[in-house]
Amino acid sequence: MRGNIAQLMQQAQKLQENMQRVQEEVAALEVTGTAGGGMVSVTLGGRMDCRKVRIDPAALADPEMAEDLIAAAFNDAVNRIQAASQEKMAAATAGLPLPPGMKLPF
Repeated sequence: MRGNIAQLMQQAQKLQENMQRVQEEVAALEVTGTAGGGMVSVTLGGRMDCRKVRIDPAALADPEMAEDLIAAAFNDAVNRIQAASQEKMAAATAGLPLPPGMKLPF
């Protein structure tokens, strides 16, 4: 029984190390979301920090449209970061005996 506990503790430590590595990788990501056929692009860091916004001058002719395109580009970038984060998390936890429906991080 002690062997099982020691093995479980090793797996938990490995999981913790993997999770920390994945969090660092995600934080280092830089993702660009676009909208309006590239008229607006928003670049976010892995911690959802806005790094750059590019707006085609033609988009500024209609302020309401520009606002919508900026929001859409931002949301696109957020979705891309979330997808990359989930992909990296799935790779880090592959092969671990997690109960069905359990998601990481908790």
